[in-house]
Amino acid sequence: MNCCLLLPFTLGIPLLLPCLIATENSKTEEVKHPAGSHLRVRRGWMWNQFFVPEEMNKTRHHIGQLRSDLDNGNNSFQYKLLGAGAGSIFVIDERTGDIYAVQKLDREERSLYTLRAQVIDITTGRAMEPESEFVIRVSDINDNEPKFLDEPYEAIVPEMSPEGTFVIQVTASDADDPSSGNNARLLYSLRQGQPYFSIEPTTGVIRISSKMDRELQDEYWVIIQAKDMIGLPGALSATTSVLIKLSDVNDNKPIFKDSLYRLTVSESASVGMSIGKIMAYDNDIGENAEMDYSIEDDSETFDVITNNETQEGIIILKKKVDFEHQNHYRIRAKVKNRRVDEQLRKYHTEASTTFIKIQVEDVDEPPVFLLPYYIFEIFEGSPYGSFVGTVSATDPDQKKSPIRYSITRSKVFSIDDNGTVFTTNPLDREISAWYNLSVTATEKYSIEQISAVPVYVQVLNINDHAPEFSEYYETYVCENAVSGQVIQTISAVDRDESIEDHHFYFNVSVVENNSSFTIIDNQDNTAVILTNRTGFSLQEEPVFYVSILIADNGIPSLTSTNTLTIHVCACGDTGSTQTCSNKDLMLSMGFKTEVIIAILICIMIICGFIFLNLGLKQRRKQTLFPEKGEDFRENIFRYDDEGGGEEDTEAFDIVELQGGTVMRERKTRRTTRVEIRSLYRQSLQVGPDSAVFRKFILEKLEEANTDPCAPPFDSLQTYAFEGTGSLAGSLSSLGSAVFDQDENYDYLNELGPRFKRLACMFGSAMQSNN
Repeated sequence: MNCCLLLPFTLGIPLLLPCLIATENSKTEEVKHPAGSHLRVRRGWMWNQFFVPEEMNKTRHHIGQLRSDLDNGNNSFQYKLLGAGAGSIFVIDERTGDIYAVQKLDREERSLYTLRAQVIDITTGRAMEPESEFVIRVSDINDNEPKFLDEPYEAIVPEMSPEGTFVIQVTASDADDPSSGNNARLLYSLRQGQPYFSIEPTTGVIRISSKMDRELQDEYWVIIQAKDMIGLPGALSATTSVLIKLSDVNDNKPIFKDSLYRLTVSESASVGMSIGKIMAYDNDIGENAEMDYSIEDDSETFDVITNNETQEGIIILKKKVDFEHQNHYRIRAKVKNRRVDEQLRKYHTEASTTFIKIQVEDVDEPPVFLLPYYIFEIFEGSPYGSFVGTVSATDPDQKKSPIRYSITRSKVFSIDDNGTVFTTNPLDREISAWYNLSVTATEKYSIEQISAVPVYVQVLNINDHAPEFSEYYETYVCENAVSGQVIQTISAVDRDESIEDHHFYFNVSVVENNSSFTIIDNQDNTAVILTNRTGFSLQEEPVFYVSILIADNGIPSLTSTNTLTIHVCACGDTGSTQTCSNKDLMLSMGFKTEVIIAILICIMIICGFIFLNLGLKQRRKQTLFPEKGEDFRENIFRYDDEGGGEEDTEAFDIVELQGGTVMRERKTRRTTRVEIRSLYRQSLQVGPDSAVFRKFILEKLEEANTDPCAPPFDSLQTYAFEGTGSLAGSLSSLGSAVFDQDENYDYLNELGPRFKRLACMFGSAMQSNN
């Protein structure tokens, strides 16, 4: 089958492919193209590929023609196109075999289409030949501009870097076919950034072309352009921006803002106090701007420290200043960076300096003593007004105010206006050997200016205390003691202070003529007492008194007489005085025991008396109203509530007291006087229960007469229960007002001494009325 393929114009050059005829046998033969290319031909169909340019703007673009060698032009054959894109992207004229592209093709989306072609006999509907496969390739055109990949670009490079220092590399890409001419070959150029930067055209590497100072400009914007087709006319291009920042290096030294600073300081300022600040500036940043300040010539009065936050120099007082001594200072300070690289030391050869003038301000200062403390000495026993010592203070200010002195809280010493300390009371070293005083000095014209100084007064010793026994001695001698027997060892003490060690001398008083005992001085501040005879009598001489002289080694020497009491003891066969001392001890302890026992007995007696009184009081309370504890099992009821007075006729319910159902007519309430007059008469009236009540009332009267604990006043008890079915009528006083007024009250005399006053009151009154 012959196939003629006419390709469209590519890059303005027409390309005509000849018809290739396939042989009838199955062999493949090589057909030579006029242009020198080779095509491989197979029986029936020719293997071939079609080329179509991308981005064609025609709606129906002719690609080529397929034609079978069996087609004689009578329109009896039908051509069909099969495969991906057939019918949608590519269509075929069924009669002529012409292939068309009906859509715009983009090689960057798809560069190759594989299709199949078939020829069918219209009359029979059978395929005349087997399907044949062919390829349609989309040829590239320069329709894509370059694109930078890693935007945005930013780079940091140290300032003052030398020429040729690498900064950054930019890279662009082109989507066109790199094998199709120069469509994808890029060329880089610098559009902005000269003369400090340059770029390599083919690699996109940016380098420094001249040194830059960050302090002048710390960042640069560089614009890079990329063109395809190696920059030839018609090439497409793209641009990008690169931000290049300069990092700081320590190429600047700190410099003081001012060449002279003026500061003031008060002479009362304390050490370590800040008096002012100085400031240097450094064009560098970060750690390259960190600096240290120092004082030249090592000033002893002032120092400077660095504030790491603000990089200021703080002038501090290193030593107190005195306006009267020096009223101004002039010092010189310098500053330098804390860290400097070796290659940058050429920028820091000479440190920046400044002068600081400090003026001392005068203040009113308190008096100043010549010495920080004073120590005086004075002998004890010195008379009143004795000189102790002199203190001195002056006003450090120029006005030189007079000074007044005083001693705080001291009754032994005083001071005059000249600072002379003297005594006001006798001194005794044995009471107080040291006195700690506080002397204050006050300016006369400025009394708020006060200062104080400690004064220590030592009281020196004089030998004014004679030695004495170191303790009280209990000395015993046995009746059967022999001559020369040691009965006691004694020692002495002296309250005086001695420059040398104390030394005491012991002897028996020569005034006392006592040959029974003698003394031996041991020369070590002790002495022994010995018997000077054999045998002592407890009956004849139970006690001996020996006077012992003790002398000290003071100047002048003092002597005291001390009496030693010696008791004669019946030591028994043992010859030991320990039994005598034990007896005394037991005697003293026995005396103490007897005292304790007596105290305990007294306590017990007091407690017993208290308990007895409490018991009596309790018994009186119980017998005051004994009827409360009795149990009457007749018609007796007890009420604990109180009525509302004479006019209250409903205080008690008589029904509760009545044993039967008979209730008497309630009568009007009588007065108290009428009730008292008829009380006894009604209680004696005959009735069913009169004997019971009479007995009860008489028992109560007898009990009241004989009770010694009853209250000392007349008692009136009213019993309103008259019993059941009384013929004499009601015992209640409620109806007594209707009875006669001339009642005889002589029966009250028969009721006993308790009713004597009532008998006198009512009996005499009624008789007088009659």
